[in-house]
Amino acid sequence: MPKYVLMFVASDDWYDKQSKEELDKAYQPLMKWWDDLSKTGVIKGGEELGMQRNATSVKRVNGAMKVIDGPFIESKEAVGGFALIEVEDLDKAIAIAKSWPGGDVEVRPIVVHGA
Repeated sequence: MPKYVLMFVASDDWYDKQSKEELDKAYQPLMKWWDDLSKTGVIKGGEELGMQRNATSVKRVNGAMKVIDGPFIESKEAVGGFALIEVEDLDKAIAIAKSWPGGDVEVRPIVVHGA
């Protein structure tokens, strides 16, 4: 069965503007969505990512790998987390992404080599 990654868009600015109570309230439907899909076996794995401002990038510069503090690309939105799902087809993956109670979601198929 095909696998897809759902990448959840997040913004450090949004988190910074929320109180602890507002964050707790915002996370309730997200956690329910995650738990429901995990129990049915659709979600195979995934994690929430740390803030974009805490990222470290490793870039190739003139043939050498260099460590650079900060995200690869400066942007207001970034991947805030991901879920690995296994479903029948892209239409089903899109339907699951549409049911995400948070913000925007990018859906990408997992590449299978040699199959």
